[in-house]
Amino acid sequence: MSRESKGAGLAEPPVESGGEPVREGAGARREAAEVVAPRVSKHSVLREYFESLVVTAVMALFGMTFVVQAVKVPTGSMQNTILIGDHLLVNKFVFAPGPTLPFLPQREIRRGDIIVFKYPGKYASEQFIPKSVSDTPPFKTNYVKRVIGLPGDLVEVRGTDVYINGQPLPEHKVPAYNPPGKDDGDPSNGDESGAPLRDEQDVALAGANAPKPTGESEYNAYWEPSLLRENARVVSGEKFNVPEGHYFVMGDNRNNSEDSRYWGFVPRELVIGRAMFVYWSYDESAKSNGNFLIDFFRNTRWGRTGTLVK
Repeated sequence: MSRESKGAGLAEPPVESGGEPVREGAGARREAAEVVAPRVSKHSVLREYFESLVVTAVMALFGMTFVVQAVKVPTGSMQNTILIGDHLLVNKFVFAPGPTLPFLPQREIRRGDIIVFKYPGKYASEQFIPKSVSDTPPFKTNYVKRVIGLPGDLVEVRGTDVYINGQPLPEHKVPAYNPPGKDDGDPSNGDESGAPLRDEQDVALAGANAPKPTGESEYNAYWEPSLLRENARVVSGEKFNVPEGHYFVMGDNRNNSEDSRYWGFVPRELVIGRAMFVYWSYDESAKSNGNFLIDFFRNTRWGRTGTLVK
């Protein structure tokens, strides 16, 4: 008998119909184990979801702390630039304290910026004529105003005119009324829950009728019409020396704004950031239907979504 026919020799593996040899024994079991998908533990899946949630929460917290913040406008002091019920995103990074770096979008506060800050309370100084102010608790409520005076400036308010270091501040002054109150029809006694401001023909100064700043002015300052007519007789006014590290701010709705003319200056450390744009606006003066979803779609000012604040 030849050696090829003895059982001690190596037998060829059986061949399948496709022509490939079928492997048997430990090698075949090892290859089969390699192609079987590994079993994933439920604990591993839960851990991945938990880690993703933690990372998301940390990033959101970082963003809200150092980059952006959402605020709601509850009063009409900045109408019609900002309406009651506007929800704004605030850029906190642009005015971040410390040295500014050229490759980062940081800069100092400029005249004309609309800033969000913590209400500082009454500023103790003899240069302010005693005026009644609201009982808003300091350092808690967010205010939105426009920067008029920078540190070291001499600000003088003569009627409806504003002077900075003896030079008139170029502002586009617009005659406007607040909507009349609920109990009387006198347009000079406005109700700030209404928006927007209206002209002397009772036309809303918004949308296509919104006045455009002219000349060197980059914004509108709204005044009660009779004050604009009488302003020619005003030759002197209140003067404010802005201390270092402080800012003089005013609302664009000048007859309905409790601002630096009343309670004083804004310390730099209370500035939160610069108002960027409106991400949602809800007309709180509109009638309620009683249904949250219907009110949301009906009373939302969809046209103001994405409006830049400037």
